[in-house]
Amino acid sequence: MLPVNPMTPEPSRHIFTDFDSTLEELRKNVLMMASLTVRNMDNARKGLFERDEDWCNTVIADDEEIDTLEIQVDRDGIETMLRFHPVASDLRQVIAAMKMSVNLERVADQTVGIARRARKLNANALLPETAEIEPLFRHAESMLLDAIKAYADQNTDLARTLKPRDRELDALNRNFANKLTELMPKRPEHIQGYLEMIFIARFLERIGDQATNIAEDTVFAVAAEDIRHLQAG
Repeated sequence: MLPVNPMTPEPSRHIFTDFDSTLEELRKNVLMMASLTVRNMDNARKGLFERDEDWCNTVIADDEEIDTLEIQVDRDGIETMLRFHPVASDLRQVIAAMKMSVNLERVADQTVGIARRARKLNANALLPETAEIEPLFRHAESMLLDAIKAYADQNTDLARTLKPRDRELDALNRNFANKLTELMPKRPEHIQGYLEMIFIARFLERIGDQATNIAEDTVFAVAAEDIRHLQAG
C-alpha cells in the first residue's frame, strides 16, 4: 500500500461538501421566504373575510421583509454560481431557488393588492357577493401550499398537478368576473365594490400562475424536463 501524504489536499471532496452546505442555506432562505408569503396570504384572507383593517395593514407592512429576502436569495444564488461553477443538476437547483424567490415575491405583491382592495371594501357595507371569493381563495392557497411542498420535497408528481388546477382557477375567476359584470347595470350603487372584488379575484388567479411557475421550475430542477408549454390534462 502506498503511504498517505497527510499534506495531500482533497479538493473535490471539500468543494462538494462546501457547495452542498451553501445550496442548503440557499434553500432554507427560499423556504423561509415561502413561509412568510403563506402567512401574508393567510393574513390577507382574514383581512378580507373578517373585515379587519389591522390584518390588511399587517400584510402591507410585512411585504418589506419578503422583498429583502428575495434580494438576499438573488445575491446568494449569483455568488454560488460564481464561486462553485455548478453544472447539470446542481446548476438547475440554484436557478430553481432563485426563480422561486422571484415567484414568491410576486405572490407577496398580489397579497398586498388583495389587502389594499379589502380595505376599500371594508370601508363600506358588506356585499353578499364577497363570500363568493372564498372558493377562489381556497383554491389559490391550496395551489401555493402544494407548489411549495413540491419544491421542498423535490416531488415532481405533486408539481405536475398544478397546471390543470391552474386552469380550474382561471375558470373560477372568469365565471366570478362575468357574474359581477352582469350585476353592475342592475345595481349601479355597488359598481365600485364589484370592481374591487374583480381585482381581488384577479390577484388570486395570478397567485395560481406563480404557484404553477414554481411547480414547473421544480420539475425542471429535479427531472431536467421543461413542462412550461405542455398542455394541461
